[in-house]
Amino acid sequence: MKVAALSSGSCGNCFYVSHNDSSILVDIGISCKQVVERLALLGESADKIKGIFVTHEHTDHIKGVDVFARKFNVPIFATKGTINSCFLCSNEDLINEIKSNETLKVAGLNIEAFSKFHDAADPVSYTIRNDKTLSIITDIGHACKNVVENVNDSDFLILESNHDLRMLENGPYPYFIKQRIGSDIGHLSNLHSGLCVLEHGTRKLKNIMLAHLSEINNVPQLAFNTFSSLVKERMDLKPNILLSSRNPTSLIRV
Repeated sequence: MKVAALSSGSCGNCFYVSHNDSSILVDIGISCKQVVERLALLGESADKIKGIFVTHEHTDHIKGVDVFARKFNVPIFATKGTINSCFLCSNEDLINEIKSNETLKVAGLNIEAFSKFHDAADPVSYTIRNDKTLSIITDIGHACKNVVENVNDSDFLILESNHDLRMLENGPYPYFIKQRIGSDIGHLSNLHSGLCVLEHGTRKLKNIMLAHLSEINNVPQLAFNTFSSLVKERMDLKPNILLSSRNPTSLIRV
């Protein structure tokens, strides 16, 4: 199993997971054209994609779902609340309802949706398994029980590190938006992302990709430094720490 972030952040989120000759996407918050072009940069083809797994209805996660799904005839998987709260696809035959804690087998991968706290109708994150375990966890206000359990089980973790607390507090956003971002249904800060792994990661966790970094309230090096300084407190925990951005990462083996 291999993974790449095709895009991550408020500009749009899209994660690519490949297994043998098949693959899936988690969210498409960028255009169909961008997905195809970025896959080509990785030497991958959109024709391999067997499913689109949507986390929630915010535009930076679903912008390209409709066009991509119809163009490549790819099924879409989302919770009932997400389906009912947004426009996903004009071809309703491609839309499949999933439930929290349900596991599906697509592209040779076992994909489990689990609920989380975010200001959306029925948001989920996904853990993907074959011989290894990959969890993609962004857009969470805090590390609830489901998040903790999946962090604890991961070999490769893509985890939100959205903002620096001080930058958010002193930044340009209106007060009500700052309150939303910092709330239990908002986004995870660098500090709380690092604390989550410090407290709940295990020695099997070999790679962590920090994701959904704010371009206004964060700086990549600051996210990296805050996170890594916390994780270093655990002598048994020595993961490779990676950063994602609005540009695609390389394709990384889980």
